[in-house]
Amino acid sequence: MSVLVVGSVALDTIRTPMGRRRDVLGGSAVYFSVSASNFCRVNLVAVVGDDFPSRHVDFLRRKGVDVKGLVTASGKTFRWEGEYDWNFSDPRTISTKLNVFSGFDPDIPREYRNSKYLFLANIDPHIQERVLRQMTKPKLVACDTMNYWIENKRPELVRLLKKVDILLLNESEIRGLTGQTNLIKAAKAVLRFGPGKVIVKKGEHGSLLFSGDHIFSAPAYLMESIIDPTGAGDTFAGGVIGYLATCRRQTHADLRKAIVYGSVMATFAVEDFSLRRLGSVGRDDILRRYRELKRLTYF
Repeated sequence: MSVLVVGSVALDTIRTPMGRRRDVLGGSAVYFSVSASNFCRVNLVAVVGDDFPSRHVDFLRRKGVDVKGLVTASGKTFRWEGEYDWNFSDPRTISTKLNVFSGFDPDIPREYRNSKYLFLANIDPHIQERVLRQMTKPKLVACDTMNYWIENKRPELVRLLKKVDILLLNESEIRGLTGQTNLIKAAKAVLRFGPGKVIVKKGEHGSLLFSGDHIFSAPAYLMESIIDPTGAGDTFAGGVIGYLATCRRQTHADLRKAIVYGSVMATFAVEDFSLRRLGSVGRDDILRRYRELKRLTYF
């Protein structure tokens, strides 16, 4: 089974207390793809500029990501620069240069349109809906969002959510979307918008899954060293959706395992800058950490 992801591919400049890296590989679609590729085939749709290094495309291919949907446009690749303090929570954005990404209007390749699993990464909800209209009856549609879209494109986002099965967002985003400070009340409000399931990402405090009356709280894996948290949320989503693509049905047990696999994948993303650690992970590494997290939470 394959997953289609539509989102950003970027060159990031990142500063953390552990150092600084300039123009390294990033973007929501990249982190998601590399994470999900450990579970299933991944088809990627995104745009880059003609300055995008070919070695990054080769890296994605080596990870088993199909890049027929990666379009090269005339101009510069989307660039983001940010800085983290020791809290490693919300980064301070120094600059955002959309470049060719500002005109991103994805045309889904015909061979991708029958994909049963679709992840709409963090982009304009109007574009997310246009992508969805090009698809042929996907089995599961998941999407991410951010405070900018919640504040500036709320009607479009709410309309999109009627067609989404799983919404992933963090604590500030779900509170901003619903106006509720309590996460349980906020999740119930989102479920009324249409998604069958809501996943709330809580960073170092784990994650929450809401599905009807079912609630699951997953702790985070305890980390000794955090180098760069960029892309952790997209990596988490890749683990969740990638694992679900291997399941015949999305039972509550499957969903719980998917959340834990997502948490495990995110731990690899933060252990080095960009995708240096995540890109080297193998199945044995994932299973070992999955079992460690299971032992940690067993009582």
